[in-house]
Amino acid sequence: MQLLASGRDADVWALDADRVLRLNRDGRDMSREASVIRHAAAHGFPVPKVFQTPPGGMVLERLYGPTMLAALLAGDLAPAPAGAMLGDLLVRLRAVPYAGGALVHLDLHPDNVMLTDGGPVVIDWSNATSGPSTLDAAMSALILAEVAVGLVEVRAELVHDVLDALLTVAGPADPAALDAAVGRRTANRTLSPAEKANLPAAAALVRRFPRQDGQP
Repeated sequence: MQLLASGRDADVWALDADRVLRLNRDGRDMSREASVIRHAAAHGFPVPKVFQTPPGGMVLERLYGPTMLAALLAGDLAPAPAGAMLGDLLVRLRAVPYAGGALVHLDLHPDNVMLTDGGPVVIDWSNATSGPSTLDAAMSALILAEVAVGLVEVRAELVHDVLDALLTVAGPADPAALDAAVGRRTANRTLSPAEKANLPAAAALVRRFPRQDGQP
């Protein structure tokens, strides 16, 4: 099998031209995530098709195209349209009911959006659950801001433009939801101590957006 991608806790392998196998390195069962993806698909949200859930893994539709992050870094997608696309996906997700609340992804950022010929497709639903949609928008904004913190000014401005467009479409980050997002990121076992130390600065950055009247 060909390794296509590696994340913090899972790897994606090509099975053939139409299917990939996503495997958790710790062998954790993925049937709950598969059911979430199928639920999102049933409500018209763009996700890959799920074929099977073997032990510790999930067989998914193979998607063709770059991630939004790769397109941004290559200069093939401008920051403002990228942010607007993320914001639109968050707005669309608000309409998907789930377990008494809204379906929230909680990891919707440019590396989890595939740009296919049929449009953007959201991947990696391992953190998805039921909750307030304001939390999803706050989490996406916080993750973007974490990237911006510590970058040189020119690269940080690219992330700022994505963040600005996202929150212009999805609405400003709710303060309580942003605090909850910081709490969740602090408890995230895959974040390093250095990454967690940057969370207060990232949250402060989110509060500055969306920019108004040319505000820097």
